[in-house]
Amino acid sequence: MKEILIVDDQSGIRLLLNEVFKKEGYNTHLAANGLDALKIAETVTLNCVLLDMKIPGMDGLEILARLKMMQPNLPVIMMTAYIEQHMIDSATELGVTKYFAKPFNIFEMRDEVGKILAVTEKI
Repeated sequence: MKEILIVDDQSGIRLLLNEVFKKEGYNTHLAANGLDALKIAETVTLNCVLLDMKIPGMDGLEILARLKMMQPNLPVIMMTAYIEQHMIDSATELGVTKYFAKPFNIFEMRDEVGKILAVTEKI
């Protein structure tokens, strides 16, 4: 079963994504902050991460960098309500897979994760 980590400080977004991806048959893990996300990543072999860019405490870029140190080929999709070019450039350098601007279309997000996981399955 594919393991997906959902990291967002907004509980409504975490719960919505959790519901959608559980229905698709994925095993989901939820984190409200960077420390929780990294603890999960240390104990679970993840297949994909949905990561909010702006999280209080440890921001999305730092979480992304630490996740990539643990699993360099891990697909990470960033979600953000604030598109800032310098942050996007930094995330791209760190190896982010895709961006979604909030509010995003939940079906587009679901389909994109499915495509990414289908590709990584073949590697």
